[in-house]
Amino acid sequence: QVQLVESGGGSVQAGESLKLSCAAHGKTSSINQMAWYRQIPGKEREQVAMVRHSDRTIYAESVKGRFTISRNEDKSALYLDMNDLRPEDTAVYFCYADFWPMDALRGPRDTWGQGTQVTVHA
Repeated sequence: QVQLVESGGGSVQAGESLKLSCAAHGKTSSINQMAWYRQIPGKEREQVAMVRHSDRTIYAESVKGRFTISRNEDKSALYLDMNDLRPEDTAVYFCYADFWPMDALRGPRDTWGQGTQVTVHA
């Protein structure tokens, strides 16, 4: 019912900024929480930032103060403003959304985008 498509990744120098976008297509009213995850080859995918339905945001300690997560009121788009990027931020970044329980009963409980590569050179 919902498809997520990330964009905005790229290759930058340390200290520069990038803004990632995630477009949500389909029945976006079914979306509850949304989040950004990232994955380095050979390592487990980790949560970077999350925004709950109340608009409360949660950040990983490693990005706190540098990254900002936000989304449209209708949940049609999710954003991640990344500042002061560091080489250790290099990863594939994934958009994530989970659904309200009543919507999840009719299908999957969550969905992922395909990911966008972010590379930070020292």
